[in-house]
Amino acid sequence: MKTVLHNASTRGHANHGWLDSHHSFSFASYHDPKRMHFGVLRVLNDDIVTAGNGFGSHPHDNMEIISIPLKGALQHKDNTGRNEIIKTNDVQIMSAGTGIVHSEYNASKTDAVNFLQIWVFPKIADIAPRYEQKTFDPSLRENKFQVVVSPEANGEGVQINQDAWFSLGSLKKDFTASYDVKRNGNGVYVFVIDGEVTVNGQTLHRRDGLGIADSDTLSITADSNADVLLLDVPLV
Repeated sequence: MKTVLHNASTRGHANHGWLDSHHSFSFASYHDPKRMHFGVLRVLNDDIVTAGNGFGSHPHDNMEIISIPLKGALQHKDNTGRNEIIKTNDVQIMSAGTGIVHSEYNASKTDAVNFLQIWVFPKIADIAPRYEQKTFDPSLRENKFQVVVSPEANGEGVQINQDAWFSLGSLKKDFTASYDVKRNGNGVYVFVIDGEVTVNGQTLHRRDGLGIADSDTLSITADSNADVLLLDVPLV
């Protein structure tokens, strides 16, 4: 088993006033050659956007972009005419493909929104842009892992153009869960949203990240009540 530990305190950080962002991997003005990606996982940003503010229209291409609101709601607009609200317990994916222009704003005029913005390199380049979002029942991830992103069309999660699976778990203190890696050649990046867990012997705290390669199974024990995101992605 090979691991790479990213403690929360070592993440890149940029505070623009309207945006307070922490970067698990190199992004914008934060650059660390040792933290460029974990396999096809390129970006994991923990963003807080103040009321009424957001990212104006900007382009993307050939990237799988996933948004997971942790608190509050985001308003998404793009040049296909789509205008959507994504909120806590929703997961949104945008396959940028040949190119798309979109904006993301805090949907509230009074409260901040906190969301994870995740970028994954695509399996197939230059596909037609595609958008999907789903609402997930949080009770279905109590002491187990709920798939929220997967490669399958009409599967459990929103569909990604990659051999990748994202799963959310809400674990009660002292519960131990196991997770089997979905595909040979994949690794798992564990991101602790809240609480404390021990993963294959490594203790992790809130917002810590741990990349694990060359292991078929993960053992995850909740040292407190904990919310965990598992990103099961190709390493090459």
